[in-house]
Amino acid sequence: MEKLKVKNQFIWRNRKLKAVSYAILAALLYGISSPVSKVLLVEIPPTLMAALLYLGAGIGMVVINLYNVLSRREQLEARMTVKEMPYILGMILLDIAAPIFLMIGLTLTTSSNASLLNNFEIVATSLIALFIFKETIGKRMWLAITLITISSIILSVSDLSSLSFSLGSIFVLLACISWGFENNCTRMLSLKDPLQIVVVKGFGSGLGALIISFAIHELSYNWLYILYTLLLGFVAYGMSIFLYIKAQRELGAARTSAFYATAPFIGVIISWIILREPVTATFAIALTIMLIGTYFAVSENHKHSHVHLVDIHEHKHNHIDGHHNHTHDYEIIGEHSHEHAHEIIEHTHTHLPDLHHRHLH
Repeated sequence: MEKLKVKNQFIWRNRKLKAVSYAILAALLYGISSPVSKVLLVEIPPTLMAALLYLGAGIGMVVINLYNVLSRREQLEARMTVKEMPYILGMILLDIAAPIFLMIGLTLTTSSNASLLNNFEIVATSLIALFIFKETIGKRMWLAITLITISSIILSVSDLSSLSFSLGSIFVLLACISWGFENNCTRMLSLKDPLQIVVVKGFGSGLGALIISFAIHELSYNWLYILYTLLLGFVAYGMSIFLYIKAQRELGAARTSAFYATAPFIGVIISWIILREPVTATFAIALTIMLIGTYFAVSENHKHSHVHLVDIHEHKHNHIDGHHNHTHDYEIIGEHSHEHAHEIIEHTHTHLPDLHHRHLH
C-alpha cells in the first residue's frame, strides 16, 4: 500500500512538472508573436492579422492531423461531441468578441492604458474559475497570481499615472473578461483531443475575424507577408494553444493562466534580441517579482481527503493513476481512450483542480 502511495505521488509530481513545462513553453511560443507581428504589421492590417494568425493555427493543425492519419498513428485522444457544443461555441464566439472589444478600446484610450488593463485577464480567468466553474484556488496560488499580475503591470507601463478609467477602459476590461470566460470554456474541453480543439478554434475564430476584416476593408494582397503571418499563426498560436490545453488538463484554468503570463517577458527578451530594443531596470524588477510568483505557483501542495462522485466520460487515460480502476475484457497496456465510468471513491493525495478534481472545499 505504501509503495502504491509513493508511486502515485511520483506520477502526480511528474504530471505536474510536465504540465507546468507545457504552460511555460506555450507562453514562450506565444511570446514570439508580439515582436514578429510588429514587423509584419507594416504590410498586414491588425484585424486581418488576427484572422490569419488563427487560420494559420487551424491549417497547421489540420496538416499535423492529416500526417497522423496517413502514418496510421493510433488515435488515443477523445474527440469532442455534441455534449461539449456549448463550450465549443462559447470558445469560438468569445475568441471573436475579445479582440473586437480590445480594438474598440484602443481607439478610445491610450495604448499604455490598454496594456496596463490587459493584465486583468489573469485575475478575470481566476475569479471566473473560482466562482462560476468552482475551481479551487488556495492561498499560495492567490499569492502567486497577485505577484504575477503586479509584475505584468510593472512591465506594461512605466508611468502608473497613465491609468485612467474611461469608455475605452471599459471595452478593454470587457476584452479581458471575454478571454477569462474563453480560458475557462477551453478548460472544460481540455480532456478532449487538443489537435481537434485548435483546429475548431483556429478556423472558427479565424473565419469570424476574416469576415470582420472584409467588412471594415482591412485587407492586404502581399502574399509573402500573408504566408509569413500564417506560419507565425501555426507556431505562436497553434502550437501555443495546443500546449496550453495540455497544461490546463492537469493544472486548471487559473494556474495555467498564471504561468502563461510569462509570455510578455519572453516577448521583451525576443524584442531585445531581434529588434535591439533595450532591457530596462523596470524589466529586471518585474522579472524578479514574476520569478517569486512562479515559485509559489510551482511549489503549491494541495492535499486532503476528497470524494470522487459517479461520473461517465471519455478521454485519454491509463490504469496506474489511482483514478481509473475499471476493467476490460482484454489486456490494456499504457494510455488509451474510451468512454468509462468512475465509481464513488474517497482517498487522500496531492492533487490539482483538473477535471477529475472539481470537488468543493
